[in-house]
Amino acid sequence: MKKRVAALTMAAVMTMSVIGCAPTAENAPVQKADAGADGAAPVSSQTDGGDASAAGGYGAIKLGETGTDITTTIKFIHHKTDREQDGTIAGYIAEFNKTYPNITVETEGITDYAEDALLRLQGGNWGDVMFIPAIDKAELANYYEPFGTVDEMDGYINFASTWASDNMTYGIAYMGNAQGILYNKKVFADAGVTSVPKTPDEFIAALQKIKDNTDAIPLYTNFAAGWTMGAWDAYLGAITTGDETWYNQKFVHTAEPFKDNGDGTGAYALYKILYDATAQGLIEDDYTTTDWESCKGRINNGEIGTMVLGSWAIVQMKDAGPNPDDIGYMPFPMTVNGKQYATAGPDYSFAVNKDSDADHKLAAQIFVKWMVEESGWCDFEGGYPISKSAPTSFAFDGVEVVENTAALDGEEDLLAEMNAESDLNFNNGGNTKIQDIITDAFNGTKTFDEIMADWTKEWNDAQEELEIEVLY
Repeated sequence: MKKRVAALTMAAVMTMSVIGCAPTAENAPVQKADAGADGAAPVSSQTDGGDASAAGGYGAIKLGETGTDITTTIKFIHHKTDREQDGTIAGYIAEFNKTYPNITVETEGITDYAEDALLRLQGGNWGDVMFIPAIDKAELANYYEPFGTVDEMDGYINFASTWASDNMTYGIAYMGNAQGILYNKKVFADAGVTSVPKTPDEFIAALQKIKDNTDAIPLYTNFAAGWTMGAWDAYLGAITTGDETWYNQKFVHTAEPFKDNGDGTGAYALYKILYDATAQGLIEDDYTTTDWESCKGRINNGEIGTMVLGSWAIVQMKDAGPNPDDIGYMPFPMTVNGKQYATAGPDYSFAVNKDSDADHKLAAQIFVKWMVEESGWCDFEGGYPISKSAPTSFAFDGVEVVENTAALDGEEDLLAEMNAESDLNFNNGGNTKIQDIITDAFNGTKTFDEIMADWTKEWNDAQEELEIEVLY
């Protein structure tokens, strides 16, 4: 029997790549909080999770008023080494100090953040603010100060329940990631593609026009990088089914999750896009020689038409050349019963050290709130909005943005166990199975239906081995 692995983290919708996306706790739906009489969310209070903060919680902090008498130095560790080096974070801190001149913020960007942050967290000597590494949600209260209850925080931020335990929110994302497709708007125009495709057939037709009418590569697979292949898994769930409960609740209990629905929806239609694009010569000539770093400049200058990646990649493509305005981001081309869906989830999330003293905790929470609501960092990165009050330029017109609902109580680890038992590893580093789609399509060694039949057998065998009840 293959080794079963319990999940510490689950990809949000987002999905999520090694470079752009953070480890997240189990993806859960956002619940709406009741607003106060003035329309604002209620102030945090002490609950079963303990004191929400030294200041009474995130909601009690009034930027520019709360904590102006504090003089202290706090430390923030993070993974954004690029923004540490280019001065972006220093610029935000300089703006923060215009309001809070007596709160000094020291920062450290860490290259191997996933591993180093865990070691520092366990050692206890890491500072006052950090991005939460991959830990179990049950451990949150051991390390971090809560910002407020989930319901209260939902009045202020998106994804309040992602890093939550015992109804308390311990993490606030610095940006969100939505799932769509990067494209070059000028390439589309030059190819004669006049509207954004909304179905797999329309998308393949657009790729064919790019091939026929331009010199651009219609779909750049980023095959050689490996991890980029796993991005395709991020579209499973509400995007492909219209059902927010499908991915985390129904998937493991479904007998034939990879069957052809016959209407261009579902997992079958999702992966068939890649197979058809490869078989029809709509990808790079030699997929084995793709290069992740150079592809950024190539899509910026019009040598590439589309790439399947989360919204975290937008700013990287815009920054990679002289044509940032040519970079667009469209919803995934799938329509379910006349409607398009997009999923979104948090990237790395701010957290405050519970062992810091009262002044450091308050200063840290003030800094986090300012970064989320005032800095504009999320929008600068092209991220899906975190603050519900800060302005944002991110938009998917005519598309409903949702979250894949969390697993049922007691079934939180079933998908991880199915992934390990079947070796399919959806949203869990299952890059090889996606690469195999390209290889089989390019060489003609398997039809797409044969690939899906193999997946179904592996899935059913895993269900039987794990004694998982098949309900759908």
